[in-house]
Amino acid sequence: MAKHYGTLTGASLGPGDPGLITRSAWDALHSGARWVYPVKRAGEESYALAIVRRAGLAVPADAVELVFPMTRDARALADAWAVAATKVAELLIEGKDLVFLVEGDASTFATFGHLARVVQEHLPDAKVTTIPGVSSFAAAAASSGRSLAEEDETLAVVPAAYGIRVIDRMLDEFDSLILLKIKPMLDEIVDLIDARGLLNESCFIEKVGAPDERIVRDVSTLRGTSVNYLSLMLVRNPERRRRQGRSER
Repeated sequence: MAKHYGTLTGASLGPGDPGLITRSAWDALHSGARWVYPVKRAGEESYALAIVRRAGLAVPADAVELVFPMTRDARALADAWAVAATKVAELLIEGKDLVFLVEGDASTFATFGHLARVVQEHLPDAKVTTIPGVSSFAAAAASSGRSLAEEDETLAVVPAAYGIRVIDRMLDEFDSLILLKIKPMLDEIVDLIDARGLLNESCFIEKVGAPDERIVRDVSTLRGTSVNYLSLMLVRNPERRRRQGRSER
């Protein structure tokens, strides 16, 4: 007789505003599945859990915390991932359905994708489903009143860790850039945008959708300041469009 495993569901909650939780994710939270949520350190508040709390939901007593540390130490990361995947696999083997709480969208730079792959390596027959949600940059564009792309414009999503040279080149290749995880390189990014004459075409958004959301339209004021990890920048390069139009004549 085939073994019955529980189902692992990645429930996207949006970036912070509980009003952006989709109906499908809301149903998953009320399905009776056991909640699993990520934290950076044991016992620390979970950002994903805070979103559902703001939605007025009580956290079930049997909710499971999984630690995913913010570190570049490959060994520490590997150990943490192994512990998390083992715990999830154990619960699935018991036949428990799990809903993993994901801030933003589960398919976009999210912990869930890697966790799901590791779990399925251990349990190939286990069912994994993903509920899509609102990404941080889509919410940031709406909150700041900006358009990400129109008609046949091009758009790129770039983790800032790729470096200033890559970002500089991509400003010539795309009409708009979404720069993610900008905290460690904030001053360098602002300097580049300034040098390219794009300060008026840029907007910084921090913790979009959360009660302490912050939007900064004059990004030059951010030099030398500390920002939250959950920050991004939207940058448009209208000059690229003008050059392209001239080249097509």
